[in-house]
Formats: sequence, C-alpha cells, structure tokens
Amino acid sequence: MHQSRVTEHHLKTVLGLCALTLLVLSEATAQSETYSVGVEQIDYLPVHACQDGRCMGVLPELLDAFAEDQGIRFDYRPLPVSRLLSSFLTGQIDFKLPDHPAWQRDKRAGFEIHYSRPLLAFTDGTLVRPERAGLGRASVKTLATVIGFTPWAWQQEISQGQVQLRKSLDVKALMRQTIAGRVDAAYANTQVAAYQLEQAIGQPEALVFDPSLPHSRDHYHLSTLKYPQVLQAFDHWLERSAAQVQAIKARWGLGQADTERTDPIEGAH
Repeated sequence: MHQSRVTEHHLKTVLGLCALTLLVLSEATAQSETYSVGVEQIDYLPVHACQDGRCMGVLPELLDAFAEDQGIRFDYRPLPVSRLLSSFLTGQIDFKLPDHPAWQRDKRAGFEIHYSRPLLAFTDGTLVRPERAGLGRASVKTLATVIGFTPWAWQQEISQGQVQLRKSLDVKALMRQTIAGRVDAAYANTQVAAYQLEQAIGQPEALVFDPSLPHSRDHYHLSTLKYPQVLQAFDHWLERSAAQVQAIKARWGLGQADTERTDPIEGAH
C-alpha cells in the first residue's frame, strides 16, 4: 500500500513537471513565432498606414486576420520607402509589405525572394485637375510623385527631358501641390488618391484620374527571404478565406472591381 502511494505521488509529480515543461515550451514557441514586417513609412490608406505603433488598412488587416487564424504575430516596422528594400535584402526584417518582383528589379538580382499570391490589385495613374483631363501627354510638363516611388509609365518622357519630375513627402502633399497648379499632374495609386482627396483633404472632385495618360496596373504581394513556409500557409488561408478577405477590402471601400485585375502591367516604386 505504501509503495502504491509513493508510486502514485511520483507519477503525479512527473505529470506535473511534464505539464509545466509543455507550458514553458508552448510559451517559448509562441514568443518565437513573431515575425517582423517592413512596411512603407507613409500614409497610403486605404492600402496601409502606421501610426502610434499600430498599422491599419487593407494589407495589414489581411495579415492580422491570417496571424489570428494561425496563432502567430506580426510586428510591423515602418521604414522610409528608400530604405525598405535594402533592410529587407540584408535580413533586418522577415517580410516586406507591399512588394512586387518588378520593383527595383536590379537590386533583387541574386536573391531568392518568395512572393505571396496577389493580395490587392492597383492602378498607378496620372491625376489632373478636371479642366486638364483629355489634353494628352504633351500637356504634362511637370509631374509629381512621392519620394521613393518611380513613375515607370512616364520614364521615357522623363529620361528625354520632356517632363520634369517633382517629389513630395506624402500623398496629401502631392495632391495639394497638383490642386494648387504647382505641377501639371500627379502620379499615384488611384485608390489612395481618391481616399486621400475625400478623407484627408475634403476635396473628392479636385483631381481626376485620366486613363488616356500613362498608367500601369498590377497587384501587391507579401514577400520573404526567410519563411517561405509561412507564405505558403498565407496563400492557403487567402484561398479558403475568400469571403473574409473580400469583407476586409469592402470595409475600406474597395469593391470587387478595385481588387481584381486580369491585365497586370509592370508597376512602380
């Protein structure tokens, strides 16, 4: 009987230690499953923006919904657009959002970068004051864009000196500069421009997208050098969570037509 009690006590002790060990390992695993995500340090809503340590917009919300489903965590690190890619390629961050294989293609040579399936369609286009719509390429002598972004659709005119490029700190400054007539046109994501004109500036009709002027269409992606298995899980989640994904996009005012493209063209940045 005494031996039985000792054995039972020993068994409970061992089980208790095992449970404690599993708990410690579980907490350590949870802590280790935190991944850093480099994001552009710019207000680019409805696509993304970070303020006071919190990121919002369609792309961060997609990642956060996936993270909640998987029991992992993403730590967002806003960086200047000009530094984001180099920080990613040197391993200072685990993921880059948004990304595209065509952006600064020469700097990506020699790196095995993994990309998610398309997350959000975009149009980078030329915006003008309404009275200048339809005037054609020759009417644009000065073009503004955000620092760190490259308006590839206008590159020929810029390289030949036909168009002068002006840089702005952010999209709001870019819009105001164009509204005031200090430049002939602005080059930006049309979804972002529409959102900023309405929500931040309060002049939703001050500028219009002119589809007859140079523009490009493509998709944003999430990328990684280190964790292709997480990216693969993200792709699977996107596929099986289509309704949730669309609901997140709709919450930011992006309908089906805004989020899907069938004619991708090389993008900017």
